[in-house]
Amino acid sequence: MQILILFYAVVCIFGAAVVRGYSGFGFSLLAVTSLSLLLPPTEIVPSIFIMEVAASLHLLPSVWRDIHWRALLWLAVGCLVGTPFGVYALAHVPAAPMTLALAVFVLIAAILLARGYALKSLPGPAVTFATGTASGLFNGSFGIGGPPVILFFFSSPAGAAAGRASMIAFFLMTDVTGLAWQGWSGLLSATTLWRALLFLPALTGGIWLGNRGFMNADPVDFRRWVLRLLMLLAVLTGGRALTQIL
Repeated sequence: MQILILFYAVVCIFGAAVVRGYSGFGFSLLAVTSLSLLLPPTEIVPSIFIMEVAASLHLLPSVWRDIHWRALLWLAVGCLVGTPFGVYALAHVPAAPMTLALAVFVLIAAILLARGYALKSLPGPAVTFATGTASGLFNGSFGIGGPPVILFFFSSPAGAAAGRASMIAFFLMTDVTGLAWQGWSGLLSATTLWRALLFLPALTGGIWLGNRGFMNADPVDFRRWVLRLLMLLAVLTGGRALTQIL
């Protein structure tokens, strides 16, 4: 049984890593959702954060030139402002209804983008800061800060390469911050690191394969694929929240 669980976990990590290498996001939710079917989340989430940081560090050198630094700055500042409010909401507001509301919003927004809606220019500092604040709010309250930033870049004319690169850099910042909070809360241990190292070959192989796929991808096809992935993640997140409510 232990060998079967290990094999299942390696397959899940590899598949999620391929998605991460290709799109620049999606690893945590796909890995946690699939692994939590057999393992308690408290055993896998800290290790997933370590692998998220490793994945971003692996991808960062190849995307450094494409990062949209001005947008990233305002997103980061907004995220730092919004995170404490999200933590406060976590302590005082039920997470499941908020998660379900976010999933519905992301699903509708992704459908609109897939049907052709797009901004004519990259938003200014105020809207970018607000997006970062929303990301920090959602990340602090229930650990899902990616959708606002993903929608921000894929509704703008920044381009697939710039959007993917900026998301990789942004998520590296949020993952390092989250890992630091987990360490401060006593959630990290030698076992956590051992699990992350155990899955490192699957993570590295999946990241390499996904990144290679992006290099040969058509920007239009890439955008369409990312939006479909975003819809899938919204359905998975909303479904999990709905089961918690019911």
